[in-house]
Amino acid sequence: MAGQERVILHSDLNNFFASVEIALNPALEGKPLIVCGDPKERHGIVLAKNEEAKKYGIKTAETVYSALKKCPNLERVPSHFSEYKRYSRMVKEIYGRYTEKIEECSIDECSLDITESVALFGDGKEIAEKIRKEVREELGVTVSIGVSFNKVFAKLASELKKPDAVSVITKDNYKQIVYPLPVNEMLFVGGATEKTLASYGIKTIGDLAETEEELLVRLLGKRGRQLRVFARGEDNEPVKWQKTKEDLKSIGNSTTLSKDISSREEIKRWIYALSESVAGRQREADVGRANTVHIVVRDENLRDFTWQTKIPPTALCGDIAKTAYALFCQHYPLGAKVRMLGVTVSGFDYHIEQMTIGEVTGKKEYEKRERAENAVAKIREKYGYATLQRGIVLTDEKLNGLDIKGQKEEK
Repeated sequence: MAGQERVILHSDLNNFFASVEIALNPALEGKPLIVCGDPKERHGIVLAKNEEAKKYGIKTAETVYSALKKCPNLERVPSHFSEYKRYSRMVKEIYGRYTEKIEECSIDECSLDITESVALFGDGKEIAEKIRKEVREELGVTVSIGVSFNKVFAKLASELKKPDAVSVITKDNYKQIVYPLPVNEMLFVGGATEKTLASYGIKTIGDLAETEEELLVRLLGKRGRQLRVFARGEDNEPVKWQKTKEDLKSIGNSTTLSKDISSREEIKRWIYALSESVAGRQREADVGRANTVHIVVRDENLRDFTWQTKIPPTALCGDIAKTAYALFCQHYPLGAKVRMLGVTVSGFDYHIEQMTIGEVTGKKEYEKRERAENAVAKIREKYGYATLQRGIVLTDEKLNGLDIKGQKEEK
C-alpha cells in the first residue's frame, strides 16, 4: 500500500453515558436527563447529559443542584460504568468488522485506520456511514464520525456535526473547512495557548498554519512547531492499534468516600479493598511484579497529598496494601480526616526476574502466597467478588460485597 493516501476515521459516541442509560431504559427517551452521583453522598455533580438537557444550558461538572434550578423536571440516574464499558466494547466490535487497526482514545472515542478496507467496503465516507447506521440500529446509541487523511483532521471533522453524523475533510477541501475555524478548535490549543497566539494576531487555524515556524517555537517551544504541523495537515502519526503490555506504566484505583473518615482501622480496610482491585488488574494485565507503591489522599479541604516508596517486586494484594497503609501512617497526621483514597503500583518487571541466592527462600514463600491469591481470583471470576473476601474487609458493612472493579480507576 506504499504511496496510498491514508483514510482515517475518528469516532465520537454522542453523550455516551446518557445515551447508554436511555438504551437501557427507553422510557427516558426524549426527556432531559443527567447521569450523576447521589447528592446525599456528596457526588452531586453532572457526569453526563443528553441533548434535551443541553437545551437548558446544563453542563458537565456543574452541581446537580444548579442543574435542577435550570430544569426542575430533570431526570437523574446514577452512573453504571460496567454498562458503559460493555457498550464501548460492543461498539468496537462493530468497528472491527471494517478494520483491526483501532486505537482507543477513551471509553467513547477511537481512531481507525481503514486505508486497507476501502477496496472491500467503499470509500471513507461510505464506511463511516455504515458504522454510524449499525451502531444506532444495533445498540441504540449514536456516533459522530470524522473522515480524513490524518488523525488530527479526522478528530476535528468528528466535531463539526453532532449528533449522529459523518463529516469529511480531504486534501482538496481542508483549507476551506479547517482554516476559518477558531484556533482553539485545534488539538492541544487550550485557553492559555489561545491567549498567547491571539496576542500575535493568530486567531484562526489558518493563521496558525501560515505563521512562521520560528515565531511559534519562540512563543510555545517545541509544541509550537507541532501545532503548525497539525494546522497544515502534515501530521502523519499512525493509528496505534498494536499495544503491548510494556505500554502500561502504572495500575491504580481510587475512591471518594461517602463521608470523611479518620479512623485508622476504617482507612486500613479501604486500602485493602483498593489494593485487591489493583492486584487483580495487575494480574489481568500480565505485567509481572511492581516495585513501587503510590498512595494519594485528599483531605476534608480538598487538598491532595501523594507519597510513594520502593518495595521488593510483588503482585500480591497483601504486600501492596501493607505498604500503602504504612505510607499512610508514616505521612498522614493521626486523626486528620480523609475524603478520598487511592492506591497505585508501577515499575513492572514484565516477568523478567533477577534474584540473588539469598532471595530463594523468600521466593518460595512468595509463590505459595501467589498460588493462594490466584485460587481466590479464579473463584471470584466464576462466582463473583463477594463470594470470598478478606476478614478485614468483611468487618465493614460498606465494603462487604463491594464491586471493587466498579470503583473509579486512576488514569
